[in-house]
Amino acid sequence: MKPLQTAPGALLYPGYLPPERQQAVLAAVRAVIAEAPLFAPTMPRTGKPFSVRMTNCGALGWVSDAGGYRYQDRHPETGRRWPPIPEAIASVWRELLLDAPAPEACLINHYASGAKMGLHQDRDERALDVAVLSISLGDEARFRIGQAARNGPTRAFPLRSGDVFTFGGESRLAFHGVDRVLAGTSTLLAEGGRFNLTLRRVNP
Repeated sequence: MKPLQTAPGALLYPGYLPPERQQAVLAAVRAVIAEAPLFAPTMPRTGKPFSVRMTNCGALGWVSDAGGYRYQDRHPETGRRWPPIPEAIASVWRELLLDAPAPEACLINHYASGAKMGLHQDRDERALDVAVLSISLGDEARFRIGQAARNGPTRAFPLRSGDVFTFGGESRLAFHGVDRVLAGTSTLLAEGGRFNLTLRRVNP
C-alpha cells in the first residue's frame, strides 16, 4: 500500500487495517484495559481533566498529573506494571517502521462523545529520531497537524477506522491534535467513540 505524504516525514496509510485486523486490534485493546483500566489524566498546572480517558501498554506508559508529563512503568491508580504490547498491535509497527527499534510505549486514548485533543507535541521521549505510529479504531476523527512551531500553518484531514499514521523526520515534533470526533461514523465500537493507539520509542 502506497502511503499519502501529508507533510515531510508524515505518512498516512488509509485503511491499512482491514476489518478483521481492526477486530483483532480492538480485542487486544480491550484485554489491555481489563488489566490496566482507563483513567482520567489531568493537566499539570491547572489540574483540569483531559476530555479523553487513557491507559497504556508496554514497558513504559505516558501519564499526566500534578507531577507533570512523564513516562513511568506502572499504572498511576492500580500501581501495577503496564501489560506488554500485544502482538496484534506490535506487528503494525514492525511492518511500517522496518528499521526502527521496538516501541516501548503504546498510549491508548478513548475519545467518547465530545472529546478532543488540543495541539501538542510528542516531545517527552529521548528517542526523537524514531517516528511515532498512530492507529485509529472506531469513529472518524478530524486530525490536525502543523509544524514544529506552535504558530505555524496547519492542515486537517480525516482519520478513519483502520487508518495508520506515522510521523518522523521533519514532522517528528510537529504540533498535532484532534479537532473533533464524528459520532456514528463507525460501528466497530459497541459503546461508540474512538480509540487511538500511539506507539513510541522512548529511550535511544
